[in-house]
Amino acid sequence: MSGNTSTSMIVTLGFVTALSGFLIVTAYQTTKPAIEENKRLRIQQTVLEVIKGATAYKPFVITANGDLLEATPDLKGTNVYAGYDAQGKLMGLAAEGRAQGYSGSVETIYAYSPACECITGVKVIKQTETPGLGDKVITNKDFVANFEKLDAKLDAAGKALANAIVTVKHGSKKNPWEVDAISGATISSRAIAKGLNGSAQEVLPKVVPLLSTIEGAKP
Repeated sequence: MSGNTSTSMIVTLGFVTALSGFLIVTAYQTTKPAIEENKRLRIQQTVLEVIKGATAYKPFVITANGDLLEATPDLKGTNVYAGYDAQGKLMGLAAEGRAQGYSGSVETIYAYSPACECITGVKVIKQTETPGLGDKVITNKDFVANFEKLDAKLDAAGKALANAIVTVKHGSKKNPWEVDAISGATISSRAIAKGLNGSAQEVLPKVVPLLSTIEGAKP
């Protein structure tokens, strides 16, 4: 192979590589706004479904310093969604939970009611569990009933949950902070509870002291 041929091949390969990189970046920049908007609409729909009585919502971010700020695309921190009725009354809060299931991450959005200091609803927004088993966390009415009034009270110091949210063997639930597992889908059941507990332990001590600010905000 001559030197000119080698040089030509290298130049061609370099051009193709550069062009491929340019097309990838262009495609990402072009589709990113649509992806972000679809995500926003999906979260909005889920928040309004999970917070009973809410007709409008407002997204907030709790920063690392504990400040509560209206959410913007570049603001980093803990996402919290406030749901309001038609008169602007706060109906509840929503946050995101995530934990590892059997075959992947199980992601949820759950509602918290300050009135009862409890979780009042959960929606699974992403899961890759075994069809017919893991997806029972979505379809099993008895399991979903766990989250109609799941205790999430804070301890006396307000620094953590008074009782961790835990999964128990199917049929053995005795306390309001326990999740009665689905028989045959224990791992998926535990993933839901673990995600809720991890999120609530982090989010609620930060957000409960700021409820008056959230109540006064306009959706």
